[in-house]
Amino acid sequence: MAKNIFFSLIIFLFSSFIKAQSMVVNQSEPTDSIEALEVLLEQKSDAIINYAKQFMGVPYVWGGMTPSGFDCSGFINYVFRGFGFNLTRTSYGLAELGTTVSLKNLQPGDLMFFKARNLNSKVVGHVALVIDTTDGIIQFIHAARTGIRIDTFNNHSYYVPRYIKSKRLDYVGF
Repeated sequence: MAKNIFFSLIIFLFSSFIKAQSMVVNQSEPTDSIEALEVLLEQKSDAIINYAKQFMGVPYVWGGMTPSGFDCSGFINYVFRGFGFNLTRTSYGLAELGTTVSLKNLQPGDLMFFKARNLNSKVVGHVALVIDTTDGIIQFIHAARTGIRIDTFNNHSYYVPRYIKSKRLDYVGF
């Protein structure tokens, strides 16, 4: 199943890349193929983030996967499903996808993973979507116990000690 998803994403990436190339050339924007892909990735990440922000304030519901209530992985799944992607359902399953990214290299659209309430745990129990990294200040949107909200990671007394890793999904932005 993972191979099928991977190959489908590669095909989708290639077709998106070709479309981006024609858009870039037609708009007299950067003609370098890497620059064109970066523009496409940024545009799609912005669209994903803007879509996620539409759910601000939706209540937290354990196991929730709809706009009537989300848990953390249900929220990420719902947002990405809006762009045609079916992801694994759990935060620890999501943490196994993509490429590990250091905090200093985070980009909007990346996912951050945290321990749940137990600081002694080594297991992923929470996931959030990075929405901004301007000037090294990391902001993320997620389904907290108080509902969908945006938090700042840097110096946050709850999230910093619970941080485990960040991932860039191979198809974020496509």
